[in-house]
Amino acid sequence: MNKPKKLMEMTNQELWQLFPIILKEHDSDWEKQYQIESARIIDWVGAESIARISHIGSTAVPNLIAKPTIDILLELKSDARPADWLGKFENAGYIVLKKTENPPPHLLLMQGYTQAGFAGQAYHVHVRYFGDWDELYFRDYLYAHPNAALSYGELKRNLQRQFEHDRDGYTNAKGELIRKLTLQARQEFGPKYGKMKNS
Repeated sequence: MNKPKKLMEMTNQELWQLFPIILKEHDSDWEKQYQIESARIIDWVGAESIARISHIGSTAVPNLIAKPTIDILLELKSDARPADWLGKFENAGYIVLKKTENPPPHLLLMQGYTQAGFAGQAYHVHVRYFGDWDELYFRDYLYAHPNAALSYGELKRNLQRQFEHDRDGYTNAKGELIRKLTLQARQEFGPKYGKMKNS
């Protein structure tokens, strides 16, 4: 009998069948889950290496429909050494992905994915060095403009039906609206995330 493929051996098409686009109504427990997981991350990485840690994505926006994956932006100080603590994430069940297309240090950490499909709470930890990241502005804009969040939610519902088993297609189809609202956010809020706060 053939052994099931490991996740890293699967094609995108196989992964998309195993992990379809699922949307759920907003759950207030997502913020609690973020708080718990971010505390664990700070413990593993060390507060002295972290410039900022943030809850991003749709689970961070009240009343917004979302994939039930909690996205965390982990911003490192310039002297942080991921090799010192990545093993702690792996020991906790995270998959460590080297993503050369992502900003340095080119890492995405994922939990909640198994050979049998989703299991438990899914997390994506986007690891970057400190910066003025679009995701923070986009989140804040949706938080401040419920009508924009409603429009974004409706777009996601429509795209979920079209791209249930095509994550790239789903992500790409959201891109135009995300870029538009992020630009509006930067114009409205001004530069609010690019300067390091004094510790």
